Amino acid sequence: MKNVLKIALASLVVLATSCGGSRQTGELIGVQDRPSWNGINPYGMVYVPSGTFTIGVGDQDVANTFIQRPKTISIQGFYMDDTEITNNEYRQFVYWVRDSIAHTILGHFRDDTEEEMIDWEYEIDWQDEALEDLYYQGDDRLGTSKEYNVELFDYKYDWYDWKRAAKDRGNSPRSSFIVEQETKIYPDTLVWVRDFAYSYNEPMARNYFSHPAYDDYPVVGVDWEMASAFADWRTRIWNAYQSDQKDGVKIENFRLPTEFEWEYAARGGRDLAPYPWGGPYVRNAKGCLLANFKPGRGNYPEDGGMYTVRADAYFPNDYGLYNMAGNVAEWTSSAFYENSYAFIHDMNPDIRYDAQENDTPADKRKVIRGGSWKDVYHFLQTSTRTFEYQDTTKSYVGFRCALTFMGRSLNDF
Repeated sequence: MKNVLKIALASLVVLATSCGGSRQTGELIGVQDRPSWNGINPYGMVYVPSGTFTIGVGDQDVANTFIQRPKTISIQGFYMDDTEITNNEYRQFVYWVRDSIAHTILGHFRDDTEEEMIDWEYEIDWQDEALEDLYYQGDDRLGTSKEYNVELFDYKYDWYDWKRAAKDRGNSPRSSFIVEQETKIYPDTLVWVRDFAYSYNEPMARNYFSHPAYDDYPVVGVDWEMASAFADWRTRIWNAYQSDQKDGVKIENFRLPTEFEWEYAARGGRDLAPYPWGGPYVRNAKGCLLANFKPGRGNYPEDGGMYTVRADAYFPNDYGLYNMAGNVAEWTSSAFYENSYAFIHDMNPDIRYDAQENDTPADKRKVIRGGSWKDVYHFLQTSTRTFEYQDTTKSYVGFRCALTFMGRSLNDF
């Protein structure tokens, strides 16, 4: 009997020491059963490889060398939308916010979570009287039309202030650096009237965002904060899908590109090229214009578009990016300082300032790039930098998103 017990105990010891397999061999092998990561290929984005280029202008533009001083920098590989975000793509964001409000009013929440989380499997009965407050009422109603009160379309999200946390060196609780943000997200359609005095643009104000004729045109009337909210929402829906998949791994956040990523991508691998197509002219050998801008002294339709054009109009640059010059100027994440080129780092430079509502107007300047349909061709140059205020909306400013590539750069393989 004693021998049987000894054999049983010995077997237990063997099982205990062998549990976990090679972990008990004394070798350093890391944590096992980690999710696999094979990279991603986001729909509608192209890969911009890591590389080095010279920012700023050359000797041919002496007047702008102060705010665009030449400097060699290196950029980590990233993904970028091949076109500007279109009206229909942005409408997906607007409808998500609208539907989330409706689901909340109707009490469509999941039962399997402690926190209130919307159950998107429920269908919304838009005839339900509980949703009447989603529409304009009383004096705000125009005729007999039933229109959504877009002032209610707010998007709430949190973001982490990494720069401030890094400077704090762990002296403050994590909550000190979590910023709660709330942003109205419906495009300001009245920019078409407000931006141009004594000009009949009311048809654009009424139709540009809502009519299917403009679905594939770049969204405008979106300020910097709305563009940032869109990027956060895009990350949220991606991660929500991934969480439902086996071994789903969250991605790095979608975001606005830095102005230096934007310039690097616009050049399409052609260092010192003045335009995305190379240059030095804005017309090809046949005299055809290569972008949507204001040629000459205001011949707007000469390039094929009176206002904006489709986001995939004209030929892309060598990275496969459309309209990196003209059509609409584009928001970047970077704050605008005239002399920033004098003190930026040469590796992934980024100048950012998170301006608050009570900050001075100068603190709210954000870099825009690329020029637009109403600009002369100087603003189409890859090196030209200018700004708009982060809380302003314009009929000629849109955006596209970027996503940092995770791991070794693709061009290294």
